[in-house]
Amino acid sequence: MSERTVRLTMAQALVRWLTHQYTEIDGERVPLFAGLFGIFGHGNVTCLSEALEQVQDQLPTYRGQNEQSMALAAIGYAKAKRRRQIMIAATSIGPGASNMVTAAGTAMANRLPVLLLAGDTFANRLPDPVLQQVEHFGNPTITVNDTFKPVVRYWDRISLPEQIITSLPQAVATMLDPADCGPAFIGLAQDTQEKAFDYPAVFFEPKVWHIPRPRPDRDAVAKAVELLKSAKKPMIIAGGGVRYSLAEDIVAEFAAKHGIPVVETIAGKGGLTHDHPVHAGPIGIVGSTSANALAAEADVILAVGTRLQDFTTGSWTAFAREAQFISVNAARFDAVKHRALSVVGDARETMTEMDTALGDWVAPDERLKVAKDLFSEWNRILDEHQAPTNSPVPSYAQVIGVMNKVARPNDTLIGAAGGTPGEITKNWRVKDPNTFDCEFGFSCMGYEIPAGWGHAMAQKGPGGLGGTPMVMLGDGTYLMMNSDIYSAVLTGDRMIVVVCDNGGFAVINRLQQFKGVPGFNNLLKDCRIANPENPPHVDFAKHAEAMGAAARHVESLADLEEALKWAQGNDGPTVISIVSDAYAWVPGDADWDVGVPEVSNFKAVTEARKAQDAIRAKQRVGV
Repeated sequence: MSERTVRLTMAQALVRWLTHQYTEIDGERVPLFAGLFGIFGHGNVTCLSEALEQVQDQLPTYRGQNEQSMALAAIGYAKAKRRRQIMIAATSIGPGASNMVTAAGTAMANRLPVLLLAGDTFANRLPDPVLQQVEHFGNPTITVNDTFKPVVRYWDRISLPEQIITSLPQAVATMLDPADCGPAFIGLAQDTQEKAFDYPAVFFEPKVWHIPRPRPDRDAVAKAVELLKSAKKPMIIAGGGVRYSLAEDIVAEFAAKHGIPVVETIAGKGGLTHDHPVHAGPIGIVGSTSANALAAEADVILAVGTRLQDFTTGSWTAFAREAQFISVNAARFDAVKHRALSVVGDARETMTEMDTALGDWVAPDERLKVAKDLFSEWNRILDEHQAPTNSPVPSYAQVIGVMNKVARPNDTLIGAAGGTPGEITKNWRVKDPNTFDCEFGFSCMGYEIPAGWGHAMAQKGPGGLGGTPMVMLGDGTYLMMNSDIYSAVLTGDRMIVVVCDNGGFAVINRLQQFKGVPGFNNLLKDCRIANPENPPHVDFAKHAEAMGAAARHVESLADLEEALKWAQGNDGPTVISIVSDAYAWVPGDADWDVGVPEVSNFKAVTEARKAQDAIRAKQRVGV
């Protein structure tokens, strides 16, 4: 080793480099990598853990309970930090690595950064086949780590120690690029982790990363402004990119100045508060009657930071065929979709430039008035469904109403797959910006509790809201992935988990029956079990208590409110369970295209097929 080099193992060099990367949040320099979730096995415990143990003050390691949930917690953290700080998930080889693939898909679909590190087989192949190696007879270079390739933005396998010198900066640049943002994966061959190399000292110099803000093409802005000025009934769709660009205020000011109502995607919900003067509700299949009514008559739609997923567009039945789209997006791939007039650029910078170019132009006066009247009617519908009734079993909407009432402005609601996305997107009334996280880009069951843990960690320090994550999920999702309640107990992170027990997978049962198939294998009573008339009941409160959480089971909405107030004063995680209605839903008025059999022995299915054909006849295809 010379003064210009540092002799380290590859694992030691990897960890040292990670601890010397920084970012700025609210003007304060902070570590880019806030911590690492890790489960050690023979593929990483002897080398990577040796390196991590020595840097706990700079890069704390948190022991997870499941590799998938660790990475989901990292995703929740990245969402809470609005992609400005990153967590790492590290696992051994084999099943530990493949467990993370689902989480990688979740980050990929949602355009979120997380660094995934997994052990790998031996680069020298001398001990082959090693424990947990999945052999491909015709290609010895393939391991389970190759399964990450379709679900990450950056993939590499380190077989020589010097390769990290070029690989690591590329991985970070990818994760921080607004256009390419997504997960990065690096496989670490077991024997390569142990090898020493004389690394250039300059490689470990501190680096402060800044997220770029690409400016749009001037001609594209001019065309977009010309089209918008021609609009009689314009509308803005605000997506998740608005939040990640920190463009909420700019979009709100733009909309107010030019008289254009704003509706939100699921990922974009929370950019505006519920009662903001230009806010007209969530759009699409799990959206509001107000937003969908505005969409149906809109002639020019300014879509900002959204990939226009089918739940936003009603499978492209929500808009008039002649409606024209302007798509503002940092990612060219998303901006050019659906023949939109594409404006490729950062949301904040692009909207600022469009505002200047529009000058004093204002949409027709009645546009915002119509939006406000429609939204007022939507609020009346919410009030109606959230109000207490004499029903012995509360609905999701009523549970959400109580949670919303107790929530402090800086508390964040978290949900994902199952029945909760539709109900929370419709019913939750955001009090402060960026206090809503519904993972529906990948609709990943199991995201909720790990994400709550990640959000709880992210509430601390610069950029943190200081509130309490409030997780809402169903019994089916709880049974699928709940072990991070114990993780939060270990770390002392506070979150509130509300489990709505409706006896199985209720929302998919709803879709199944709506399309004509008799209830089958979704609600517990319709499954192949020993006693379908009286399915075994899980005491979720006692289960959570067994993991060290504070917990209560409640029967009524009044008891739920009392329990939530009690939970707000607890340290660590609190779990509250309540039986809920499997059949009561807030109505929606948007269509969704799903597969329905062309022929069936069920008359209800053939009728549903006719209805599905009618939906497809309304779709905007090739227009």
